[in-house]
Amino acid sequence: MIYNVSYVVLGGEHPGRMQSQDTRPRVGDRIKLGDLQVEIVEVRELMPPMGDFAYLHATCRPVRAEQEAQP
Repeated sequence: MIYNVSYVVLGGEHPGRMQSQDTRPRVGDRIKLGDLQVEIVEVRELMPPMGDFAYLHATCRPVRAEQEAQP
């Protein structure tokens, strides 16, 4: 399955990203969007999967430097 994901960062200071990937994003995952570390807080299906493609929206929040140091 290929996941086409729209990443939106809360706060409006980052433009977000559209990305195709082979793993489904999950709440709590931390990823890098450019030079910004973010944590996924919500994942929603935009439309039902079509063939081998799924279309998702992931809402993220920036991770502060002190949070990055925590396991």
